[in-house]
Amino acid sequence: MNSTAGQQLLMRDTFTMAFIKNFIVVLVWLLLSYINGSVVATFFRHQIFYEDPRYILFVHMVINDAVQLTVTIALFVVSYILYTISVGVCCFFILVAVFTTRSTPVNLAGMAMERYIAICYPLRHAQICTVRRAYMLIATIWLVSMLPDITDLFVTLATEPLSFFQTNVFCLRQNVFKDPVLLYKRNAFDGIYFSLVFLTLLCTYLRIVFAARALSTERTSANRATNTILLHGVQLLMCMLSYLSPSVEGILNIIFPGHILEIRFVNYLIVYILPRFLSPIIYGVRDKKFRKYLRRYFVCGLTRIDTRVECKDEED
Repeated sequence: MNSTAGQQLLMRDTFTMAFIKNFIVVLVWLLLSYINGSVVATFFRHQIFYEDPRYILFVHMVINDAVQLTVTIALFVVSYILYTISVGVCCFFILVAVFTTRSTPVNLAGMAMERYIAICYPLRHAQICTVRRAYMLIATIWLVSMLPDITDLFVTLATEPLSFFQTNVFCLRQNVFKDPVLLYKRNAFDGIYFSLVFLTLLCTYLRIVFAARALSTERTSANRATNTILLHGVQLLMCMLSYLSPSVEGILNIIFPGHILEIRFVNYLIVYILPRFLSPIIYGVRDKKFRKYLRRYFVCGLTRIDTRVECKDEED
């Protein structure tokens, strides 16, 4: 079993196939970086957004996804250029990727709670959801996301000699954090995380649905909020795919033997790349207020200087 896994790990693409895969991945990264950069620039250029907790949490998730995407794509490209890197460098990349991946579901729960308060407690929303509390929530998100996995590093430092961190490995989490206890701990925390986030999304969705039926005047806003939370649920399911991908790869490898490299690449695109399109779409495109300013940013950015001045005058 281990020898088979080792043989699959040592399999390499042809130069042409490797070039095509890396070209696709880097092209997607450039496209998403442009979209995310435009969203972040629109946020910081307009006071109406960076003084609203809803959009603060949104742009935090966009930046988080951009960092996660950059790190995973960097690891993807490095795996083809260098193939192996030092354990110390790999630890840094793996931990950043894990932290950003884990913080996404927690951020989704926070955004769902904000929508729940806005619809069910509209008169108290301004008092409860403040800018200061939004930043406190972000700090809590990072604390909760980092604590379970930073222990992997401490356990590895305690169980492995320092010379281990100077060796070169193919940069996978299981090649760096090898203690079997860490796998059980990771599975337990993943189950707790996703269960709590799922229950949060489910409860907020049901409460908003009931509120929409009771409040005829706010039914439109409530319907938008329920649709947003449903999309958050889709994002959560796509986040969970990363934990199911090894099993899916194993099944597909049995069905399509000899195509493990192609299976891994398609799996990488679906699990790690595709979900990063959702964050800008949910608010950047669906949200009317943000879409209006984002469209102005694109128009002003793609025309000449005199047109930019006109756009700026329109904003004022």
